[in-house]
Amino acid sequence: MTAAIDAPPRTERDVVQLRLPAVGAYLSMLRTATAGLAARLNFTLDDIEDLRIAVDEACAMLLSSAVPGGDLDCLFELSGDGIIVRVSVLSFDGQLPSRDTFAWTVLSALAGEVDSSVDADGKVTISLQKSRGPLVER
Repeated sequence: MTAAIDAPPRTERDVVQLRLPAVGAYLSMLRTATAGLAARLNFTLDDIEDLRIAVDEACAMLLSSAVPGGDLDCLFELSGDGIIVRVSVLSFDGQLPSRDTFAWTVLSALAGEVDSSVDADGKVTISLQKSRGPLVER
């Protein structure tokens, strides 16, 4: 006789942090990490690619105002069916990215929920939240 034990739903979050030089040459590492983490959550190939492009676009927006020699910080929070990505740089102007640009529109379409913030030290953060779509049985 075999007894089955129902495991409680996963409520904890996995958090992954990366710190890279705020230089475009390092974005390929961040795109690879993004794809790997989204695959871990069983995102579809289309959703993985959308998230990779969204993270790349968010970083491009931030790098244009990054303090030379600074770092690009990226925080990934993984939950059961979604991922939150926060990318941040210390900015020389402390200005939020404009939300009325084509880049912001693309970012919003690819990532789902998008927001930005700036702290008192001039660190600008773009936050992306993407949920996994329904799984399709084959």
